[in-house]
Amino acid sequence: MDKQNQTSIVTYFVLLRFSNYTAMQVFLFLVFFSVYGITLLGNFTIIIVIKCNNHLSTPMYFFLSYLAFLDICFSSVTVPKLLEILFVSQKISYNGCLIQMFCLCLTAGTETFLLSAMAYDRFVAICKPLYYVQIMNRAFCRQLVGGAWTIGTGYAMTNTLSVLKLVFCESNIISNFSCEFPSLLALSCTDTSLNAMILFITGGTVGVSSFFIIILSYSYIISTILKIHSAEAKRKTFSTCSSHLIVVILYYSMGSFRYLRPETASSIVIDTLFSIQYNIATSMLNPIIYSLKTREVKEGIKKLMGYK
Repeated sequence: MDKQNQTSIVTYFVLLRFSNYTAMQVFLFLVFFSVYGITLLGNFTIIIVIKCNNHLSTPMYFFLSYLAFLDICFSSVTVPKLLEILFVSQKISYNGCLIQMFCLCLTAGTETFLLSAMAYDRFVAICKPLYYVQIMNRAFCRQLVGGAWTIGTGYAMTNTLSVLKLVFCESNIISNFSCEFPSLLALSCTDTSLNAMILFITGGTVGVSSFFIIILSYSYIISTILKIHSAEAKRKTFSTCSSHLIVVILYYSMGSFRYLRPETASSIVIDTLFSIQYNIATSMLNPIIYSLKTREVKEGIKKLMGYK
């Protein structure tokens, strides 16, 4: 059978269920449902608090509200389907799988550069405070967010289009709970070296350039903080970017473990654990980190809940 006819063999994929025991499925369903609920509640709370408090209408919180929105989108791409896998069906259509992969790449790529924009915002606020209002004006902030979405879209389109050329003619069982790019490449019965190269180039460009901006920004920030003589002033200055720094470390460490780990250290269990941490846990932890580490957000939440 030629390759043209083989492309029609795989019309759907089967995703990983974790366990076939009903009791374990119920437990996992409750765990992931709770995590998803906390993710939605936490990030929607961040958005509402920022919208309802005029003193939070600054670039820092403008970016934070978009980060919360992206975390909602990021978790919503995988978790609802994961809950369906546990009790309804493990199947996902070929087109549905590609759409899920596109959305994962889109939200991940966009969030990567949004974190860079937030780092640049902290750099200007701490290192160039006299010019902060002029540089970080509303129009420029919108351009940074629009640029992040544009880069994320380009990254997602490039990798998704490359998958359309692949042939799936043998196994259709994905050893993961979502249609991530590496999982699809492992199933193809054609040469995937070009796809892997495209992923390496696009992912490397997005990740390294974003990480370089963050590292450069924090190098200047730390240098400026060290020049401050007052210990209390140092603490207060660093506290304005500590929550963002924790989120960056969490995001990049989980992403690195998931996608940059050597093939010799790869296994279904390890890949699944890192996928859960990267795709699900990070989106839940981000609003918690900002709620605990940022005083203005904490006070806004208290005000929203009626505490005095």
